[in-house]
Amino acid sequence: MSATSHQQHRRRRTYALVATAAGLATAGALAAALPATASPAPSGKGGHTSRYQDVQLLSFNDLHGNLEPPSGSSGRVTELQADGTTKTIDAGGVEYLATHLRQAREGNAYSVTAAGGDMVGASPLISGLFHDEPTVEALNKLKLDVTSVGNHEFDEGSKELARLQNGGCHPTDGCYSDKKFKGADFPYLAANVLSEKSGKPILKPYWVWKKKDVKIGFIGVTLEGTPGVVSAEGVKGLKFKDEVETINKYAKELQRQGVKSIVALIHEGGFPASTSYNYDCDSGSAGSGVSGPIVDIAKNITPAVDALVTGHTHNAYACTIPDPSGKPRTVTSASSFGRLYTDTTLTYDRRTGDIARTSVKSANHVVTRDVAKAPDMTALISKWNTLAAPIGNRPIGYISADIVKDGTESPLGDLIADAQLAYGKELDPETDLALMNPGGIRAPLTYAAQGAEGDGVVTYAEGFTVQPFSNTVNLQDLTGAQLVQVLKEQVSGTNAASPKILQISAGLTYTLDLTKSGADRVVTDSIKLNGAPIDPAATYRVAMNNFLAGGGDGFTTLGQGTNPLVGTDDLTVLQKYLTANSTPTSPIAPPAADRITVVQ
Repeated sequence: MSATSHQQHRRRRTYALVATAAGLATAGALAAALPATASPAPSGKGGHTSRYQDVQLLSFNDLHGNLEPPSGSSGRVTELQADGTTKTIDAGGVEYLATHLRQAREGNAYSVTAAGGDMVGASPLISGLFHDEPTVEALNKLKLDVTSVGNHEFDEGSKELARLQNGGCHPTDGCYSDKKFKGADFPYLAANVLSEKSGKPILKPYWVWKKKDVKIGFIGVTLEGTPGVVSAEGVKGLKFKDEVETINKYAKELQRQGVKSIVALIHEGGFPASTSYNYDCDSGSAGSGVSGPIVDIAKNITPAVDALVTGHTHNAYACTIPDPSGKPRTVTSASSFGRLYTDTTLTYDRRTGDIARTSVKSANHVVTRDVAKAPDMTALISKWNTLAAPIGNRPIGYISADIVKDGTESPLGDLIADAQLAYGKELDPETDLALMNPGGIRAPLTYAAQGAEGDGVVTYAEGFTVQPFSNTVNLQDLTGAQLVQVLKEQVSGTNAASPKILQISAGLTYTLDLTKSGADRVVTDSIKLNGAPIDPAATYRVAMNNFLAGGGDGFTTLGQGTNPLVGTDDLTVLQKYLTANSTPTSPIAPPAADRITVVQ
């Protein structure tokens, strides 16, 4: 598909909120009764095999190497209570995830575990420092059967992804122990990621799970837009094809092989109407449902596919969206960072070899921290923490309170932008401002001590968790007109439906009017630098990471900057700023996050 036809294809897609009973099948539509033999009874009298066999599908997505319990809001989920109120629950950590999955499998002879991508990448120090080998080891111990690739699997390029699959020591950092890294015991599926040279998928497009006479095919894809959210180097030599066309193609291939039960693992997702993980997505009441790219994808994937495990948006939902024939089909996502897992019951019909869709049940469950820790995971974490400790425990700064990453403009976003502006001025005193993409800020800075460092101490490991990408901080020149256009691209073009609000350094101010639509939401006359209106004809020196400098996240105008200068990595920049501007007796306070005036 050419770039032009791709854009036209995307424009034809409708991402409207699926909110009504007509748009989404209700839970009742899935409740049609099957024969009593639909329970997991492998045989009856005289060795008779039951026609129906329940298969347990356990799934999760977007783990991002979070082996230890994530901190702050990244380690909590919201639960809807019977009286309509909500409460937050601490969640996540592979010691607990392992226990929950193992308990869920008990009594289920037919159980398969699958994931929806982004198992690695943007990982905390314990995994990221070692190129995510610790996470692959943990997933092997979790008995993960199969996963799709996500966009973050390409952060270090396709060769590194192949190493995670096949094993071997890192080409530059070597081996971390006397044992050679053996790679993943599970297949990574990349049906829509092709080599530009061969035109073939770089990894397996699908995989078939078999247990006695039951077989289920899994097709794995990542979002077609991966090149827009990964550095150019990470996707060099690769082509990313349309999700729907790819899944439909391989569903036919599986059917030709006699595999009629099919699950799609899709690293693309949606936006539920509620942030509560247990919200009834199919209630049919006003505001229910899910919106976003996955809706249109789900509506166009062949009815041959029986269930969709999704991800990427880090949201939690267990919904039904009708397939092209109008039949309800389950679509799930288990938030992120190992805080939830999804338990789906697929009833396999031995007579047809297909899934009896009317009996599919799906629900998300919290990975609570009130269960026993899995000893093998505790040992794994201890092993890698011992290797990481000399680097990770080093203090790099001090804060007086939590510095959060939430909100249109966040205190942590301001802090990072200010750090990049200060570094930019070191490289070139003429640097005027800095811009930071919100997706590059992976965790908050929490005041409470994570270990023995003491409250308010920011360690290198905590800084790494915030900015794990090893992006460089670069400088480039933009005209005032280009700078205005960049700010408008936050809320227009590919970012119109889901705005990406850049975090901005001190001195840059403007109004974001959410009562308007498209690019008009950024009020042009309000954009000022140090109190002065932006001069369209003037040249401004702007600091940003190399991801943005390459036009990432839909900021095509940033890819047109001139006079580039490449600096050091972003974590070093943050570390320098924290060290220079804080002491134990004079810690940094959370910035006010008052640079963008939001009108709603």
